[in-house]
This record gives sequence, structure tokens and C-alpha cells, in this order.
Amino acid sequence: MSQAASNFAPRLVPVEALNAISSLVAEGAVFEGSFSAQQDLGLRIDGVLKGGVKVLQGGTVHVGPGGRVEDTVIEADHVLIEGRVQGTVIARQTLEITGSGTLIGDAFYDAQLDVHPRARLKGKVEYRGELDTTTPS
Repeated sequence: MSQAASNFAPRLVPVEALNAISSLVAEGAVFEGSFSAQQDLGLRIDGVLKGGVKVLQGGTVHVGPGGRVEDTVIEADHVLIEGRVQGTVIARQTLEITGSGTLIGDAFYDAQLDVHPRARLKGKVEYRGELDTTTPS
């Protein structure tokens, strides 16, 4: 699925990962259940998803501007939120929440985080990587 129709330019999530997305919950659709994959699933949500998304290795989840994900756990390498997510997000590489994005719940990330100043976030944000405990001289 090509993201060419969208003029959105991500700041952290690789464009190649977004362009490789092949699964879609379309605008106006409601899906109840969970998505899971062993590796590299790409999923864009423009409708409503009531359930979780778990990609054990790799993967990109893009919640579009009109998308809503409710009562969920999203786990993938890259997570981009332009819409509304209620639940827990685990981003093993990059987590990006745009100015139109809302996250109500906790966010965990391992590498990079970008939260736009107009994003709405209610919950805990936690870095899961190793922290350098040395103090600068």
C-alpha cells in the first residue's frame, strides 16, 4: 500500500517501513480481534480496531489521522500515531506521536521517541534501553 496519497512526512519512522505496509483497516471499518505475526507485518489503521497488534520481529503499525485503536497493546519495531490509541504501546525501535495524535495509556520504547508539541499523551512514557550511568565531566 503506497502512502503517496498522504502528504505526511514522518520525522523518525522510516518512510520505507511505511511504504511497505500491506494490511489496512479501512476508514469506516470496525475490526474486533487481534492481529499477530511472527515477523515484519505492516498495518495501517484508518478505521477502528478493538484489539491488539503484536509483531514479534520487525513490523510497523501506523494509526492514521482518522484511526482509532481501543483497549489494546500494540507491539512492533515502529509505531506511528496520528489518530487515537487507548492502551499500551511497545515500540522496539521508534515511537512517533504527531500533532494530531492522542495516546491514552503507557508507552515503552527502546531506541527513539518523537512526541510533537501538540500531541496529547496521558500515561507513562518509559525508555527500555540501557541508560549510561556515567556523569559527564
